[in-house]
Amino acid sequence: MIQLDQLCWKVAGRTVLEDVTVSIPANTYAVLMGSTGCGKTTLLEILCGLRLPTSGRVVLDGVDVTQLEPRERGIGYVPQDLAMFPGLRVREQIGFAPRLRGVPQDELNERVNRLAEQFGIAPLLDRLPDMLSGGEKQRVALARALAAQPKLLLLDEPLSALDESMRAEAVSLLQRVQSEHSLTVLHVTHSSSEAAALGHLHLRMNAGRLEVESKA
Repeated sequence: MIQLDQLCWKVAGRTVLEDVTVSIPANTYAVLMGSTGCGKTTLLEILCGLRLPTSGRVVLDGVDVTQLEPRERGIGYVPQDLAMFPGLRVREQIGFAPRLRGVPQDELNERVNRLAEQFGIAPLLDRLPDMLSGGEKQRVALARALAAQPKLLLLDEPLSALDESMRAEAVSLLQRVQSEHSLTVLHVTHSSSEAAALGHLHLRMNAGRLEVESKA
């Protein structure tokens, strides 16, 4: 479960997030919409520990993680640019986080191969990022985010690089991933059709404040 308690973030005298308070139940697919620059990405970065809030708390599964390092939070994060490591092959991209955490090599290989099969990227394991299409990069980024076996997955416009013909397939993939891995997901999007297809809980950011629009 995600619990945000009166979260605020200010920079250079400007309030970006103001008293953000919301509960997202475990195993919920939540979608977050709002205009460009309204604070959606900032909220994700605070959740995963890349920024510290000016005030307020981030509580995950009953644990206050506000001051914890990103690696201590049990979160998978797919940023909007996907953040591929340019010199690493796909198998190294997927195995990056579990390798840092000391997962034994045999277990690491099994985990990478299993995720590669699930995401249909097994034939790509020895490719570098510049040899991948936009859709392939998206699948690699999702597999990499899940390799550390997080309970919470944060997605920042994960389908924005895909053309319309690929989006329906990607939406089905995200639905399946959320269900099979029993994930709590917070997915930022500008697409109302994407939000309608995926969201159990619909949120909107407006001038730094968070509103609950609807629940499925």
